[in-house]
Amino acid sequence: MITGPTGSGKTAAALKLAEKHPLEVISADSMQVYRHMDIATAKPSTEELSILPHHLIDVVDPDEEFNAGMFVTLARQKIREVRSRGAIPLVVGGTGLYIKALIYGLAPAPPRSDRVRAHLRAVADRKGSPHLWRLLSRLDPKTTRNLGENDRVRIIRALEIMILTGRRPSDFYQEHGFSRPFCEARIVCIVPRRQRLYENINSRVVRMVEMGLIDETKSLLALGYSPSLRSMQTLAYKHIVDFLESKIGLDLAISLIQRDTRRYAKRQLTWMRSHYDPGSFLSPEEALPVLESMLRAEFPDRSGI
Repeated sequence: MITGPTGSGKTAAALKLAEKHPLEVISADSMQVYRHMDIATAKPSTEELSILPHHLIDVVDPDEEFNAGMFVTLARQKIREVRSRGAIPLVVGGTGLYIKALIYGLAPAPPRSDRVRAHLRAVADRKGSPHLWRLLSRLDPKTTRNLGENDRVRIIRALEIMILTGRRPSDFYQEHGFSRPFCEARIVCIVPRRQRLYENINSRVVRMVEMGLIDETKSLLALGYSPSLRSMQTLAYKHIVDFLESKIGLDLAISLIQRDTRRYAKRQLTWMRSHYDPGSFLSPEEALPVLESMLRAEFPDRSGI
């Protein structure tokens, strides 16, 4: 598995490995699952996909639900399919919860309640997702450490669990323990130096705008997708929507996207450092030879093609 914060070079590393190994990628990215959202989510290009097949990209529409449980089901299915073709499945992505769920399974929790969710959504519509986040942070601060204040879907799910069970979500996770893996996995977490990572992020945001991020946002709005959707509240779209509504200028929109993406990368790193072995953290230069060595050791008969 290859993970790391946004802008760390995960896809580049996978493409380099594909030059010598019959790889197929299982994407562990919570935003690349959405159709029509290509530039803002940094999906691999058509050329890159022709070199290295990717799975679990363009799975649902922007207004449809997708969660860790769905990811685990689909990922396990795709891993079996890739292996049946004699290829090597390589999980690549920065959504730590997806990777953790794939390895250890999900903590038991009550099924969804449409009635409770409808009530919480109504509160979020009136007072905003940050209001619910602040409420959750008072009730279960451990859970909010891994949630952004605009992560409406996960905030509502956490509160739903508390309402239905009277228990904190973090208690369920603690009881689960995540100590017995369902599958064997070797993780490499690519972490550039902070200055380089932030430079990568800043330049990538500029490239996104040059590639047509504004037109992509217009297209999503024209298709009827509301700016209030969780998928539209990503690091990029919400600020471009503000630009299109003449609330801010383009330069400020770009600056805000860069700022929010840097903050997101920092949260990713905090989560990863609390869940992965310190030995799995490598610079981009260190990661590639280590990954090569892993693949040759695990699949000696499928290397060097």
